[in-house]
Amino acid sequence: MANKTLGLSTQLYDYLLSVSLREPEILTKLRQETAQLPMGKMQIAPEQGQFMALLVQLMAAKKTLEIGVFTGYSTLVVALALPKDGKIVACDVSEEYTAIARRYWQQADVDHKIDLQIAPALETLDGLITAGSSDSFDFAFIDADKSNYDGYYERALQLVRPGGLIAIDNVLWSGQVADPQVKDNRTEKIRALNQKLHNDQRINLSLVPIADGLTLAVKHP
Repeated sequence: MANKTLGLSTQLYDYLLSVSLREPEILTKLRQETAQLPMGKMQIAPEQGQFMALLVQLMAAKKTLEIGVFTGYSTLVVALALPKDGKIVACDVSEEYTAIARRYWQQADVDHKIDLQIAPALETLDGLITAGSSDSFDFAFIDADKSNYDGYYERALQLVRPGGLIAIDNVLWSGQVADPQVKDNRTEKIRALNQKLHNDQRINLSLVPIADGLTLAVKHP
């Protein structure tokens, strides 16, 4: 996985950030702390976070879903973009990493917007569906274990409203999806989902080559 946009030279990438990134200090601090962790590359790229915030604002989203939190950068960037009464249901299984997330959410005074569910995400999503939350979310971001990506997508598609947006991270997978010699389980799962989405008539689709690849799927009415 990549935590900056693939295929750009270092010089061009630095230029891109220098003329476009408007990262609040709280996000910079969280990104820098996360970078020191052994799994720090799981962090989304700052330009991707800013792009997602822009999408949320364009949609006037108020209710969002996040599948995979890690240290909370993507949750925080969306929470900052939401209105005061906006809400995020955030799914993760790690108390350790989300403890970092909670600290920054509190510092940014957005923790009241975030409902963190520590449980397997499929269980949380199925619970939301059973509770009658289908067709109620404006935006969903999927960035968790790749082996369950298809299951996350199907449930997110049920939970977002018609016209709602699902964003799926790591769909270019550091370029490995394009290498037929790479056949590990995670790569194959991402390939399969990419092909499924290409053929899925329930959505409008765009794969944006930002960071590690971000698929945008808009649910048809």
